[in-house]
Amino acid sequence: MLKKLWLVFAQAVTVLLALLFTFATLRPEWLPERLARERPPSITRPAPEPPGAPSGPAAPAGDAAGAPGAEARRAASILSYSEAARRATAAVVNIYTTKAARSGDRPLFGDPLFRRFFGDPGERPQTNSLGSGVIASPDGYVLTNHHVVDGADEIEVLMADGSSAKARVVGTDPETDLAVLRIDMAELPAIVFGNAEDARVGDVVLAVGNPFGVGQTVTMGIISALGRTQLGINTFENFIQTDAAINPGNSGGALVDTEGRLLGINTAIYSRTGGSLGIGFAIPATTARQVMDQIIATGSVTRGYIGVEPQDLTPELAEAFRLPRKDGAIIAGVMRGGPADRAGVRVGDILVDVDGRPIPNTTTMLNVIAQLEPGSTVTFRFLRDGTTVQVPIRIGKRPKPGTPR
Repeated sequence: MLKKLWLVFAQAVTVLLALLFTFATLRPEWLPERLARERPPSITRPAPEPPGAPSGPAAPAGDAAGAPGAEARRAASILSYSEAARRATAAVVNIYTTKAARSGDRPLFGDPLFRRFFGDPGERPQTNSLGSGVIASPDGYVLTNHHVVDGADEIEVLMADGSSAKARVVGTDPETDLAVLRIDMAELPAIVFGNAEDARVGDVVLAVGNPFGVGQTVTMGIISALGRTQLGINTFENFIQTDAAINPGNSGGALVDTEGRLLGINTAIYSRTGGSLGIGFAIPATTARQVMDQIIATGSVTRGYIGVEPQDLTPELAEAFRLPRKDGAIIAGVMRGGPADRAGVRVGDILVDVDGRPIPNTTTMLNVIAQLEPGSTVTFRFLRDGTTVQVPIRIGKRPKPGTPR
């Protein structure tokens, strides 16, 4: 008898629990408040303001669970970077270049005997390449890489809306691998420049370009490192490193933040296969802006120069030569008749600072001197035979790459 009663009781409890679970899932409002399961706050995108709605500070909104509207909007915004992509992609263009093959590329075609037997080969074949660029101003200035347009006979720019235009080179700067183009179009969707100095490792970034010619593409990653130097890519290096996928064809494209603002110009990748391995480099937007402004104003970039060959002072060198410093730039060579030579700089001097700015290595030294105005006189502080000496140097103009110094 007791066994039957226990069996009936167990069955009744099971049925009640099943009903309770069903109501809690489908109709929680039918249950007492203590038994009703709390619903998670819903996350929705804020609806657009209807036309004619009064302007003014918005009242704080909340969802059914009482969560503040600002937190809900922030949570919704991080679910997608579509708005940043929309702003950036409109200002990123594809660049197609055409280069005619030179006679030096095909020496047989210039041989009279070859032409006698095989005739005139006719028009020279064309070699085509592609890259990316960024519309930097509404009146038609476009930023890209020097290596994208180097040696090109014709340049065509394809906009995101499908329109295209011929472009001419305003000027290039091989030492930073930057170039400025101009197209005869107005009211273009120019990119908004961000402040690369405020970027931090771990910030989310988007890379926009035309990899492999497949069409405009957006990839996402983070900033992996800042101030990358001594990579042997450019003379003046201060790269933003990112793991956002950058592939051939992305060169000259935009690296933007989550607001769609330009942080850098994509320029190089580290790869053993030609594809992205998650190590890409971009020229900071601040550098690109400075170079672009100079090229637009004068057609070229003018940099300071003192005529020395520097070498990094390492802890090993400092210990071997019993030097009091373990960082800095040693003057390993002085160009005869150059600004430093005329000022009395000697081989073996250790550059401590330039006009009060500390010099920890040769990269910093080159960048600081390059920013000095040619013709101005600046005080350089050196360590010479254990004594600090101040040497005023009249800054010269840095020769163009490839010209004798």
